[in-house]
Amino acid sequence: MPIIPGAKKVAAGGLFMGERKIARGLYNFATDGGGVGSITLRGDQIPAGAIVVDALINVETAVTSGGSATLAIRLEGAGDIAAAAAVSGAPWSTPGPKRGDFTATSTPIRTTAARNVVATVATAPLTAGKFSVLVEYYELANQT
Repeated sequence: MPIIPGAKKVAAGGLFMGERKIARGLYNFATDGGGVGSITLRGDQIPAGAIVVDALINVETAVTSGGSATLAIRLEGAGDIAAAAAVSGAPWSTPGPKRGDFTATSTPIRTTAARNVVATVATAPLTAGKFSVLVEYYELANQT
């Protein structure tokens, strides 16, 4: 019997793979500000030991800066979802759904602790923008 309710598959080593889950991290300049540094996105937390298999970015309002700001998105390590990129270019400068650097064909990420999605602003503060990050993951549990 699976340890995780709704588990569908048994993986190697007796691990049960649970249902696919989606975590959403939200950023809105009007709410979250845009200073240089790390900004923990509002929304869902991804549990420790989760296997992250895909991520999408949905830009609702283009991200802007009065200088040459860069923006990166991380979960487990620096820029693992989206590497630092100038907000004047892709994926931040136009509205719509985007792919970051981490996609369904990337090597999966395993979280070592419960994590929120974090945006890292560098070089100059942001002056506007609104986006969400959708992270697809599975939880694993050892068979007892």
